[in-house]
Amino acid sequence: MENYIVSARKYRPSLFSSVVGQQSITVTLKNAIKNNHLAHAYLFCGPRGVGKTSCARIFAKTINCSNISSDFEACDKCESCVAFNESRSYNIHELDAASNNSVEDIRTLIDQVRIPPQIGSYSVYIIDEVHMLSASAFNAFLKTLEEPPAHAIFVLATTEKHKILPTILSRCQIFDFNRIKVEDAVKHLKEIAEKEAVVIEEEGLNVIAQKADGAMRDALSIFDQIVSFSGKNISFESVIQNLNVLDYDYYFKMVDAFLEGKVSDVLLMLNEIIDKGFDGHHFVAGLSAHIRDVLVGKDPATIQLLEVSDSVKQKYVDQAKKCPLDFLYEALKILNQCDIGFKASQNQRLLIELSLIQLSQIIELKKKGLELKTHSKKLQKIIVDGQEISAVAKPIVTASSTVQTTQTVKETASSYNDSKEKSNGINVVTKSNFAGSVSIKQALSKGIPRSTSASKPKDKKAVGTVETVVAGTEPVTQDKLEAKLKEYIIAKGKSDRIRLAITVNKPKIVGTDRIVLMVSNPLQEDDVISVKNEVRNYLKKELNNSKIQIETEIIQVKTAKRMYTDSDRFNYLCEKNPALGLLKQKFSLDFE
Repeated sequence: MENYIVSARKYRPSLFSSVVGQQSITVTLKNAIKNNHLAHAYLFCGPRGVGKTSCARIFAKTINCSNISSDFEACDKCESCVAFNESRSYNIHELDAASNNSVEDIRTLIDQVRIPPQIGSYSVYIIDEVHMLSASAFNAFLKTLEEPPAHAIFVLATTEKHKILPTILSRCQIFDFNRIKVEDAVKHLKEIAEKEAVVIEEEGLNVIAQKADGAMRDALSIFDQIVSFSGKNISFESVIQNLNVLDYDYYFKMVDAFLEGKVSDVLLMLNEIIDKGFDGHHFVAGLSAHIRDVLVGKDPATIQLLEVSDSVKQKYVDQAKKCPLDFLYEALKILNQCDIGFKASQNQRLLIELSLIQLSQIIELKKKGLELKTHSKKLQKIIVDGQEISAVAKPIVTASSTVQTTQTVKETASSYNDSKEKSNGINVVTKSNFAGSVSIKQALSKGIPRSTSASKPKDKKAVGTVETVVAGTEPVTQDKLEAKLKEYIIAKGKSDRIRLAITVNKPKIVGTDRIVLMVSNPLQEDDVISVKNEVRNYLKKELNNSKIQIETEIIQVKTAKRMYTDSDRFNYLCEKNPALGLLKQKFSLDFE
């Protein structure tokens, strides 16, 4: 029985031209070989399964090939290439840094580097997963990596570039490998399927490429898995069944149901998806990605961002024509909120259902909003007998309230005409009649003047106070004043903050009727000002003096300067006894 070899090994690239999705890197390496500009150390970094180690092997084989082709590819026929293909070459050395990460392992490598190659020109040392080396091993490797023998070339490969010491990075030429694009992966999978005599739908290959998430090795492993499951004839349904991927059609049908406002259909589709074993959170993420793809399909310039087959791409374009931009923006916002709150929700299915119900109502609410907006604009201005009347029309949210408002406006117009006839041609209605709390009908029929509460007061602090009328002019004494201020606090039920502001300092009496309330800081002054008019009216009545005026004044507190240093203490003593200063100056004294 023939040994089975997985596709990832069987179809591993052996030439630069067979490397998938890394054209910029392969061209750079071929130009370096062409111009004989070979560096002594390279660092290949990037995600898993994108061809880092494969490129290192191809590069090592090519620079030792004795019969390089015109496009600078290895010939695969010379002794060096044959030895490499049969895994018996002594010019190429591979080291797994995950299991050889100590200083002793690096010392062994340094001893090995001194040996020149037996066949070819270069000894290439490929160190995979180099980020696994210890800090001591990196430091032991520095000198050899910087100044290796002329025949030695190091190729370091890693998936975690950030873990490598900067001193190592500075000694290498760094090549960043990209994730494999979906279209490149699909193209490569097609070629392998033809070689293996496997018939598979292009949409199925697209699902495999997306599931691999940019790793060609993962895509080939999934391909082998699907072939084992379905045989040589693979349909799109068998691919999504084996990979447990939700079909595109569910998303397309669900968006169509959103546009038509079919809440029941949406909930039934969700139930079917959950019954098939799909995770709710993954469904929300998939629906968000679908809405994003529909948004991308709205503009011909962004259609190229869709990583799907041509047939599915056309479906996105067709659905994008049906979906308004406002709907797509609002849908993405709702789904994003659902995604954020999913893990914290106690009833996750209910959260998804509520989000889907909101999505189903976007179009309907938008239509109602447009109609009501237009209707409200018509209500804002009404012309009666050639005169314009401004109606107070705020946004309306229900159909019943719209009918009521229309009836009110009609009654307004009719009552306006009646009142105009009754007032013998004198028009008593102005625009200001509608600004108060009185109804339009009342204002037009009865001529009720605008409420004083609708006008903006000139002094905000005087709002809510009524001036007390007192005839007496009795003189104010200190004792009476302090007693009445305390009575005011108790009688009016003022807070401790107002009590402290008014009574913590003794008030001053200037003349016979001017009272100055002393406060400690600006905050207390603001508190006193807020009740100043109320205090004045209370004192006028209680002290029987109609001329009382209230003022405030902040107490200026003088604090003595504290003496912290020897110099401060000496200056203080000099103020008490100037002879100390003369003594210090005469004998040139200083502080210890």
